[in-house]
Amino acid sequence: MKGQEEMLFQYMEGSSKRFVIPVYQRNYDWQIEHCKRLYDDLIKVHRENRRSHFFGSIVSAKDDQLGMHEYLIIDGQQRLTTVSLLLLALYDLLEEGRIQTDRNKLTEKIRDEFLIDKYTEDETKIKLKPVKDDMQAYMALIDDINDPIKASNLTVNYNYFYNRILRQEIQPEELYDAFCRLQIISINLGRDDNPQLIFESLNSTGLDLSEGDKIRNYILMGVQPTKLQERFYEKYWHRIEKHTDYEVSAFTRDYLSIKTQATPAMKRVYLKFKDYVEMNPFANRETQENNAQKEFLLGDLLNYAKRYEILLKANSKIGELNSIIDRLNRFEATVTRPFLMEVIKHAEIGDSEGNRLNEADLIEIFKIVESYLFRRQMCDIPTNSLKSIFASLNNEIMRYDGTIEDYVEKLKYTLLGKTASRIYPDDQMFAEGLSTKHVYLMQSKNKKYIMERFENWGTKEVKDVWGLIEEGTYTIEHIMPQTLTTAWKDELGPDYETIYEEWNDKLANLTLTAYNSRYSNSSFEKKRDMENGFRHSGIRMNQTIAQYDKWTAKELEERNDRLVSQARNIWPMVETEYEPAEKVMDSITLADEISMTNRRISKISFQGTEQEVISWVEAYMEIISILHAENPVILHQLAVDSTGEPPRTFVSDQSEGNSNYAKLEDGIYLWVNTNTNTKLSFLRTLFEMYDVEEEELVFYLADTRKTEKQPSRWVIRDGFWKEALPIFREKTGQFKNVNPSRSNEKNTYIGYSGINIRTVANFDNIRIELNLGKNNKDENKAIFNYIQKEQAEIENKVKQLFVWDNNPENVTSKIYIEYNGLGIEDEADWQACIDLFVEGVNIINEHLVPLVEDYFVENS
Repeated sequence: MKGQEEMLFQYMEGSSKRFVIPVYQRNYDWQIEHCKRLYDDLIKVHRENRRSHFFGSIVSAKDDQLGMHEYLIIDGQQRLTTVSLLLLALYDLLEEGRIQTDRNKLTEKIRDEFLIDKYTEDETKIKLKPVKDDMQAYMALIDDINDPIKASNLTVNYNYFYNRILRQEIQPEELYDAFCRLQIISINLGRDDNPQLIFESLNSTGLDLSEGDKIRNYILMGVQPTKLQERFYEKYWHRIEKHTDYEVSAFTRDYLSIKTQATPAMKRVYLKFKDYVEMNPFANRETQENNAQKEFLLGDLLNYAKRYEILLKANSKIGELNSIIDRLNRFEATVTRPFLMEVIKHAEIGDSEGNRLNEADLIEIFKIVESYLFRRQMCDIPTNSLKSIFASLNNEIMRYDGTIEDYVEKLKYTLLGKTASRIYPDDQMFAEGLSTKHVYLMQSKNKKYIMERFENWGTKEVKDVWGLIEEGTYTIEHIMPQTLTTAWKDELGPDYETIYEEWNDKLANLTLTAYNSRYSNSSFEKKRDMENGFRHSGIRMNQTIAQYDKWTAKELEERNDRLVSQARNIWPMVETEYEPAEKVMDSITLADEISMTNRRISKISFQGTEQEVISWVEAYMEIISILHAENPVILHQLAVDSTGEPPRTFVSDQSEGNSNYAKLEDGIYLWVNTNTNTKLSFLRTLFEMYDVEEEELVFYLADTRKTEKQPSRWVIRDGFWKEALPIFREKTGQFKNVNPSRSNEKNTYIGYSGINIRTVANFDNIRIELNLGKNNKDENKAIFNYIQKEQAEIENKVKQLFVWDNNPENVTSKIYIEYNGLGIEDEADWQACIDLFVEGVNIINEHLVPLVEDYFVENS
């Protein structure tokens, strides 16, 4: 195996050369973005008069026979095929006379040296032989037939080059000369080298460069002279690495979130960074200016890296601020960093008017962020919108008047205007979430955070709750134990089953102790009065518990109300009298699964450009048009797909006079006669197919700040249960001692401690669960696995698919039926919900509960 530097045109030229892509290679899959990058690079090569431009490596095995030099391309087929498409497009335009050149023989040279062997006939005349499907598309382009294969990347990229060359940003001969300056490393295999093994080795071994490594190389490799490159590394890059704890990829992702208002996927950080730099004045053809611009970029990165370090290590000069940052880190709230870096910047630099955030402002902003995150989590609000919220939050605040004056009040006003999945839960919503959440079943980090806050808030005598739990000194104790003894059943009264199911894992029944093993399942009185019991505990929350004489539903409700009241102070709701001089448009991203019914759109922002639109249909067509321009293959494939299944149904290759479809281009018609939410759902499907982040698409909407008081969620739930529970009792034989309440769920006991049928009534979905919630995680999993062995038979009998939730992070296991898109928010839907609940409870009671009984019989 031999490798050498070689100019690509020298490697390719010669009518007797033939390049064969082996069948074990994947199909050609370069996208328009790759072609654009190549073409842009060729323009730079010409304009900057570069002697060469490195284009990667090509690994081949040469076979000389019958006057032909045949090369089996082991690695590099994407580059070789793309350049062939570029040359073919250039040749066709010259041949058609649509562009001209002063070089009389250039057209023939491109054809005879790089595209075909004019002395050979049929397929063998083509110098490049792709794999089968690609070969058909390539032959169609070479033979210039009238029906090219549209659903092929080769056709798409050829069309891109054809149209780009036609714009004549540079002249044909200049483009050809730039191509001649592409340099490769040509690696030729010998007879003893095994091409397949080498292909596997090239594609499966070695440690890939991280996104941060690629960014470092991109910035520093072009710096000349070498001594300046070394100085930049020591002065900037090495310090950036240290400040970010060598997590440069993650840091750069947050940096890009700040600069572009969108959070790229980690695997695309380098490409997005490169796009960002090239769209901004950080580089210039003149070497000296180029170095100055790169130093400016490195300086900006270093400044943000220092702010990033404060968020990583909680090492600011403000003790209270460091405590909040430490909690956010333990809470794993990394999504907030783009916003918080900007906040720190406002304290350091201020704005053009001389305004700066002071220490009190910083502390309050960080507290608001902490409260916003925790309230949302306790209310089970989806987290998928958080990236876009914090990527754009500073810009939303600054666009009111361009200054940081009243920044804290602007932040409050902005958060108060959020709705749906971006909402800042108010006191009522928060109280409801905190009261109904099964806190003990949450992830460990969240339970620790909650206990630490309740124990340490409002006192300077702070305990290291985190550390004590992690080292095993403290544990989280169920006051009413997970396994009820006879004494506990007597104390709770005749409704002990209902009380147990209602309160067992909720916050009101939990506390901290260092003596869990001593408490065991002891009565409340014993836990209170024993040595090191609640009365003698050094833990503050236990001293309050010790004031009770017993522990029943009444005491649980009282403690819950007290904890809720305390929580409102620990994680306060924001209030402000701020009003902007002018209303600004609300913005959401495609990632925010918010109902757009009756919402008016004014503008979209996508891939760095903003565009005003007058309707959702116009926005829909424009967005899909942008995606289609990047890769036309996908829609062409959907248009000719005959399966009749979504998403194929949204695209057609003909309208057939159907007004439900709108024309995108010949052969591509989009179904537009759908509601807005359906359009957004299809866009999400397309974004996944195009590998585009949903956060990159921003919608700007009219302000929808609520002016009327909405009905209480508690009132709605209480009303629903009052109507539903009597029907449940009549038609299922269950829920005999269950009463209406403000909770979103009701449980019915099936005869085994910790196991119940649970009905969950949310505003936008409902669930019927078999909840396996015994205090032994392994036993829950064992019961789950025992039932799941019969999954196929059960689902076939009842014609109903279950969700089998055996997440190893959870204490409990669940098997449930779920209905999304139907909930109890609208009273008109209550009867439909009740009917589905009754049906689901009866299915679980008939088909799953007997298997639970069988499990205990076999394991008794």
